Amino acid sequence: MGKTSQLEGFYKLSPEERLKIVKDFANLNDEEMKIIKSTGSLKLDQANRMIENVIGTIEIPLGIAVNFFINGRDYLIPMAIEEPSVIAAASNAARMARVKGGFRTSSTEPIMIGQIQLMGLKDISKAKKNILSNREKIIEIANEQDQMLVKIGGGAKDIEVRVLETPSGPMAIVHLLVDTRDAMGANVVNTMAEAVAPFIEKATGGSVNLRIVSNLADMRLARAEAIFDKEVLGGEKVVDGIIEAYEFADSDPYRCTTHNKGIMNGIAAVTLATGNDTRAIEAGAHAFAAKKGGYKPLTTWEKTSEGDLLGRIELPMAVGTIGGATAVHPVAKICLKILGVKTSRELGEVMAAVGLAQNLAALRAMVTEGIQMGHMKLHARNIAVMAGAQGEFIDQVAERLIRERKVRVDRAKEILEELK
Repeated sequence: MGKTSQLEGFYKLSPEERLKIVKDFANLNDEEMKIIKSTGSLKLDQANRMIENVIGTIEIPLGIAVNFFINGRDYLIPMAIEEPSVIAAASNAARMARVKGGFRTSSTEPIMIGQIQLMGLKDISKAKKNILSNREKIIEIANEQDQMLVKIGGGAKDIEVRVLETPSGPMAIVHLLVDTRDAMGANVVNTMAEAVAPFIEKATGGSVNLRIVSNLADMRLARAEAIFDKEVLGGEKVVDGIIEAYEFADSDPYRCTTHNKGIMNGIAAVTLATGNDTRAIEAGAHAFAAKKGGYKPLTTWEKTSEGDLLGRIELPMAVGTIGGATAVHPVAKICLKILGVKTSRELGEVMAAVGLAQNLAALRAMVTEGIQMGHMKLHARNIAVMAGAQGEFIDQVAERLIRERKVRVDRAKEILEELK
């Protein structure tokens, strides 16, 4: 029997039993198991090389979302997050997606944008023409900065010029389009942008100000879609309710912000687990959501001719499988091994599928039992521990709190005294 991510009762197992399953799925060795199991896997000297002014490290839980079947392949999804119910929700949505074949994904080439801000131009139209006529030379200068990247098929591929009218006067913004392959690419794009700036100044007579990567990576998109069987979801009424909830988000930025936040719960958790830049992914996603005017959902939901639910997601996914923290953080490297992704594009597509699953789970919960049920089950356990419960008393106190719908520390203490 082949490996599968369809793991019934995974949540019921002990952490040691879960890790044994992950070990077998991802062929983890003894050293990798030791790193995953240890507290403080990121040593102080490693942390000191990653950021400035290091005094220590902080850990958050690392879990595994199960059931994901993407493009005909099973995945276990490492997710680093402190919020309860997120991993359970993603796993449940992935289980429901399997009924109709799981997730189908695609992506565009890993093109990042470097921006060069050109000021003080006497004739901005002429400057634009001069820049475009020197396209080949600009690309040549950029690619001299990383010939290894060029050798493996990446590097600067093209340029664009945009003209902006601003309170500081007109600006010409040169976009350097760089294929970063399996790296996120911020460092190489910044290096290239800085390298071509003097030539652009000389060619136009202008003055370059900023030379920096853009985190609106709208040429580096990941897409995912899935069909969810109406009966598995809970019937036609649930399908209609989810579509109505989506249309609410599509019409109201207050709702849409929370709609997209739920999507990013899943995506950001995978981003963090794999050592990628959560801030870049978040900023890019929300900017993309507002790119066409207004602020819109990152997902779309509609009913198929059979009455099932079809969901789609599209968003920028500037993630890497090499370089940065992915190459330094020991747990991030193991998380990439658990995922088994071979390229940055595959990683981005998997993350898009997780975002779609997360959104489906949240919408379904809200139109049925309410979003708090899943949250409160785990939250009640935390409250029980805060009240002093230990061992079997934790679950007993938590169950009473949920049943009474009074998930408070003071009530937990009262229940604990009663049980004792």
